Amino acid sequence: MPCLKSVQKQDLRHKMTLDFDTEYILENEVVFLRPLTGDDVIHLKAFAENEPELWVFSLLSASSLGIQKYVEISLANRANKKDYPFIIFDKRTGQYAGSTRFYDIQPLSDNLQLGFTWYGKAFQGTGLNKHCKFLLLQFAFESMHVQRVEFRADNKNIRSIAAMKSIGCTQEGILRSNGYCADGSRRDSIIFSILKEEWYGDVKASLYNKLKF
Repeated sequence: MPCLKSVQKQDLRHKMTLDFDTEYILENEVVFLRPLTGDDVIHLKAFAENEPELWVFSLLSASSLGIQKYVEISLANRANKKDYPFIIFDKRTGQYAGSTRFYDIQPLSDNLQLGFTWYGKAFQGTGLNKHCKFLLLQFAFESMHVQRVEFRADNKNIRSIAAMKSIGCTQEGILRSNGYCADGSRRDSIIFSILKEEWYGDVKASLYNKLKF
């Protein structure tokens, strides 16, 4: 009987680095992102109270109570090492503009999702989103050393889909009936992603060239 050579297992040790207890600050000349805190309810509640159209594709209740719950859940998820939420500050206007986060963080796979991103109406279409995404993607790929960043949106959310395409994401497919909408109906989620080699290939340079300073 022939001898079977032992096969050494491939080294699959992850390389992602993210300390949930560290207060990461991401900024450039246009935008300042810092970790979300409980005190930030005061900066965000006006968006929930006065701009209900922002939450059409969200399960958030458009009210001061809803934004309070939103912040509490966000901070609980950070404490449980699930999410890392940020608040967004627009340096050009001197105002808080919205929120975003890393979530579904998978250290063993070196993957994460970037989402739960929203901006007040006054900050939409100003180029702020591209600045935020550039800083977040740069941090994810170059400091955290992730291999893949995923994005999801309601398949009916035309604005979010256009924004994901504009920053260089690749569409992967659609998850059918994979979640609920605020009205209790089911939603289809469209999936996009950026891979590490794509970021260093042409996505980073292309996105940077679209930034308005």
